Amino acid sequence: MANMAKVSDKLAILPALPGCYLMKNEAGDIIYVGKAKILKNRVRQYFVGAHDYKTQKLVSNIDDFEYIVTGSEKEALLLEINLIKKHTPPYNIMFMDDKTYPYIKLTKEQAPVLKVVRNTKDKKAEYFGPFPDSGAAWQTMRLLNRLYPLRKCRTLPKKACLYYHLHQCLGPCIQEVDETLYQQMAQQIRKFLKGDVKDILDQLKSEMDQATEELAFEKAQEKLELIQAIEHVTARQQIDFKDRKDRDVFGYYFDKGYISIQGFFLRGGKMLERTLSITPLYEEADEAFTSFIVQYYQQHPYPQELLLPSEYGITQLSEVLEVKILQPLRGDKKKLVDMVQKNAQNAHLQKFELMERKQNEKEQAMRELSHLFQKEIHRIEIFDNSHISGTFNVSGMVVYKDGEPSKQDYRLFKLGQYISDLDSMKEVVYRRYFRLLKEDGRFPDLLIMDGGSLQVSAAKEILDALEIPLTVCGLVKDDHHRTSNLIDSAGNILPIHRDSPLFFLLTRMQEEVHRFAISYHRRVRSKALTKSILDEVDGIGDVRKKEIWKKFKSMKQLKAATIEEIAQVVPQTVAENVYNLLHNPDQSTDSAYDEL
Repeated sequence: MANMAKVSDKLAILPALPGCYLMKNEAGDIIYVGKAKILKNRVRQYFVGAHDYKTQKLVSNIDDFEYIVTGSEKEALLLEINLIKKHTPPYNIMFMDDKTYPYIKLTKEQAPVLKVVRNTKDKKAEYFGPFPDSGAAWQTMRLLNRLYPLRKCRTLPKKACLYYHLHQCLGPCIQEVDETLYQQMAQQIRKFLKGDVKDILDQLKSEMDQATEELAFEKAQEKLELIQAIEHVTARQQIDFKDRKDRDVFGYYFDKGYISIQGFFLRGGKMLERTLSITPLYEEADEAFTSFIVQYYQQHPYPQELLLPSEYGITQLSEVLEVKILQPLRGDKKKLVDMVQKNAQNAHLQKFELMERKQNEKEQAMRELSHLFQKEIHRIEIFDNSHISGTFNVSGMVVYKDGEPSKQDYRLFKLGQYISDLDSMKEVVYRRYFRLLKEDGRFPDLLIMDGGSLQVSAAKEILDALEIPLTVCGLVKDDHHRTSNLIDSAGNILPIHRDSPLFFLLTRMQEEVHRFAISYHRRVRSKALTKSILDEVDGIGDVRKKEIWKKFKSMKQLKAATIEEIAQVVPQTVAENVYNLLHNPDQSTDSAYDEL
């Protein structure tokens, strides 16, 4: 249960004003953020009366709370969204950006470019989408780049590239291009992406027929392939609305402590369907729905219309969102809203059992882990080191909270000179927890070493020296290097059944920390292998470095060059720096040269 002794005095002085409240657990972590029209009434509801299972689970973890008074409900809603983004509380509904769908971006530069992107925050561009899958977006972009000779390069080169010679670019790098040509192409691209492809199809069919008559069969085949590609791309969805407006339609369904939110997206009259979220519910369903939609439009462009169920109150959304909101009562738009509501319900019923089963397995795994160590375990940290024969020595740390990876808490460590695996483990443990001591940071409930008794003993030695009473265990592997059991700091084997939820959780954790550490190792190694001696010279960046290698071709030629010859490419003082580094390394103030 919540710590009533700590919160009772605060409950008595809560103001009857709008604002946000932040629920905290015993460790001081923010586990839930909410908003209220009247803080006094809303916050008290958590600590009186009976609750369903999900809310009771939240309340049982509340140890304290804070609140922030705002000037209006609108301000409270916006503050709530910002606090959720900042703290990512585990009990809040959050729009997860890593699952966003791609858009096609048309830049508004003098020589515009088409790109496939997931970030739509650049206000100086147009966006078309979302697309149902990244393959469809890339296929459409490649098709448009074949149809319209837009610029393909990120920055203008100093000479024409292959696209220019293939007549797929107008060559703004070597010649002036009439802006009206780009404007006309941009307008045709807009029409295409809104589903109006009749003109381009008619033109291509005419060109194909003419090429056939002239016996230019390769050219005719090329036109036919373009026609088929356009028909394939545009046939993915059927046009439901002739006005070709961009519309978003949201609906939701909740039951048994979960909420399912679904959205339909109509772009140019074409409907794209997407299930957005099926999530545990710890608040009123309409409040969760509001929070989700506001978060969504903080990361996506507005449509021309937003359609919502008629029974849903839109006052707060109307004040916050800069979009026309409709709640149709009849007609095709009402059918569309009913459809999204029905889909939300169907998705909920189909996936609820699976979601609940996964949730129960995660909770069972954490209960089993807590039982093994006779303490409540919520936060786990696990380390893994990576190197090649002692070089590029690094370590990675991943964090799990209540059985879920907390990626914002992951950490990377570039370690010192390699002596042994155990010394590397001691170094990373010391650096991590000495820093937490200095900063009064949040310590884990359990530290897991990716190894057996030697690794556990090494970690325990450091923790004892720092006088940190942290529970440590290791992952014991079998002959096939797979997780088999846990070992505690006293050397006792803690058997784990191979079919238990805890076994699968530990296996996922081991795979995740290994992936994280080895990915960092590869980045460090790749960067070192591509490092140039010129990186050590003041005044040389990527552009000047390319110019030097373009002229001298090799280190032998560069070393044979005079200062005057080098100065033909870079300024005189930089040329002197390069010459001195190559010919007088002992006089260099940068010792990195000696290591090379």
